[in-house]
Amino acid sequence: MPYPRGPISAGLFAALGSSGRTPPTVDVAAAADPYGEDLQLALYALYELHYRGFAGVADDREWDPVLMPLRQALEGRFLSALRADVLSGRSTDEAFGELLIEATDQQGSVAHYLEHEGELWQIREYAALRSLYHLKEADPHAWVIPRLRGRAKAGMVAIEYDEFGAGRAENVHAQLFADLMTDLGLNTNYGHYLAAAPAPALAVVNVMTLFGLHRALRGALVGHFACVEVTSSPGSRRLAAAMVRTGAGSAAERFYDEHVEADAVHEQVVRREVIGGLLADEPHLDSDVAFGADATVHVENRLASHLLNHWQTGRSALFSEQL
Repeated sequence: MPYPRGPISAGLFAALGSSGRTPPTVDVAAAADPYGEDLQLALYALYELHYRGFAGVADDREWDPVLMPLRQALEGRFLSALRADVLSGRSTDEAFGELLIEATDQQGSVAHYLEHEGELWQIREYAALRSLYHLKEADPHAWVIPRLRGRAKAGMVAIEYDEFGAGRAENVHAQLFADLMTDLGLNTNYGHYLAAAPAPALAVVNVMTLFGLHRALRGALVGHFACVEVTSSPGSRRLAAAMVRTGAGSAAERFYDEHVEADAVHEQVVRREVIGGLLADEPHLDSDVAFGADATVHVENRLASHLLNHWQTGRSALFSEQL
């Protein structure tokens, strides 16, 4: 467990460490900053119980009814903020019409910055923070598979098969990212850099877990998944160039080179089969798919602003501990 960052995470960690301790009340969660360090870390910790968990925390705490009111309050606070901060009522065509055209102004792009100006220490920080996402990248998306059928399910499984290495463990995309981290001299242990991750980096992971765990948000998860696949190829091309320019290493280059090619194909499948199939079956989810994409852009932009605001003034973007 990382160090707590406020009363919610402190109370939660105490409760996770001892079954006799009760977690904070929902009133505390309702008053918290939805994007703040305390709420995002506490929500991340509760969500991690559905992945690999924490040392010293029993497996059966995953669905402990004592923890559920706090989790519901935290994710409700986060989800309400997302709904308030992104455009409402948009269609999927409107949301993805913007994503399919790369912006001419790249001033707020982390990939553009790293390609042209980034230093190796900044690339190492980026990889460390992104490891919280990439070492579990395809996992929460798999939760939507039993909630789909027909074209949407077949398309989703086809893409996930690639993400999980097409049957070869060394080609699992999470392993390719771990190889990238090795090139950069980083610790590849799952979750190692949680303590270093600021709230905007935690929110990027929390949003996909939030969508993944709720059947009611299946449309939003498809929107998140599609947004990632549609925007990945151009960004990966820039990041691959950054790896070459800074001499990050062959495995670092391979990870992004792989995503340039693979995600260009995935983009077509996810738009035509996954989104197309889902909306053919459930047209009422159109605005939910758009919300998932828009919420993804929103949290990614918040992380980009955090990184660039620190790096452009020569400061570390990490919350704590130097790499």
